Amino acid sequence: MSRVCQVTGKKTASGHKYARRGVPKAKGGVGLRTTGKTKRQFKVNLQWKTIWVPELNRKVRVRLSTRALRTVTKNGAYATLVKAGIVKPATRKKQSAVGQS
Repeated sequence: MSRVCQVTGKKTASGHKYARRGVPKAKGGVGLRTTGKTKRQFKVNLQWKTIWVPELNRKVRVRLSTRALRTVTKNGAYATLVKAGIVKPATRKKQSAVGQS
């Protein structure tokens, strides 16, 4: 499975690590010089979590970034998971017309 948050959609990003030499001008030097640039990856901090959703009366297992975990805590599990499209909105059960006259 790919490293993607199911709520926020965050995934591994790429960038560079810069190697620098020298003394900063603020400290009396001639400034920092970039001597190398190496490709690197910024990985998302993902966690598998089982979240109880009282509106559905069941647990939902999701792969969330730690930022998304804070969103779930703030906005509630059901609202966040419905907005992300992980769970379908709960529908009300229709009353049957058998017992009514």
